[in-house]
Amino acid sequence: MSTAKKLRRSPEGGYARGDETRHRIIEAAIELFGEHGFEGASTRDIAARAGVNAPALQYYFENKEGVYRACVEMLADDAWETFGPAIEHAQEALRENADTPALIDAFIGIQTAIAHGAFVKASKPGRRMFFAREQAGHEPQSAMQIFGCRIRQPLNDVSVALVARISGRAVDDPVILIRTFSLHGQLVIFHLAHPSKLSMLGWKSIDAEKAALLTATVRDQSRTLLEHWSRERDEAHTPPAQTTSKGKPRKQQ
Repeated sequence: MSTAKKLRRSPEGGYARGDETRHRIIEAAIELFGEHGFEGASTRDIAARAGVNAPALQYYFENKEGVYRACVEMLADDAWETFGPAIEHAQEALRENADTPALIDAFIGIQTAIAHGAFVKASKPGRRMFFAREQAGHEPQSAMQIFGCRIRQPLNDVSVALVARISGRAVDDPVILIRTFSLHGQLVIFHLAHPSKLSMLGWKSIDAEKAALLTATVRDQSRTLLEHWSRERDEAHTPPAQTTSKGKPRKQQ
């Protein structure tokens, strides 16, 4: 996929209107790509929704692939603003060999950021469906590569490292990978399987109050599991108590 054109005119030079137009085209494209997919969304429809003429897309992005890539890059930038601080905090906790409660707090911090991204920043139907189509593998592979390198890889790496340290297992242990993906999956299912879960809950939408309830519930469940796995780790490393011939614990010398 070709690289999207950068804005030719600098806003500092008095051409902020061009930047605003480019942004408007990207927002319109995200909605249409989400609704109809890459193949189903036409450049003519994108231009119409953005309120520009078709040549404007070619001016800023060259072609539809360039528009799509610009959408992915903007969404990746937005995602890093949400996830970046939590990821960096978790990385620091691991580097400093923080204690178990701090590691658990770091993981919960990542989940809180994921919840904010899912229920607040990406709550619009177009954005939600854009991510759903991309994760399902139906869209251009370059999208997965951009999200993978910039967002998913660092997010997954630090999450797995936290769960591994808390559980006392290796980072490549399949159990650790399953645990990590399952913990995050508690939130993802409400984001991607949005209509069905709303129907089951009897909700019309996820407003701020409902988002807070979902986030708090998932945080509590994750904390309970992480604390349980840390106790399992400690028990596995605790030597069995020595006993006397009568079965009583032997006093420590």
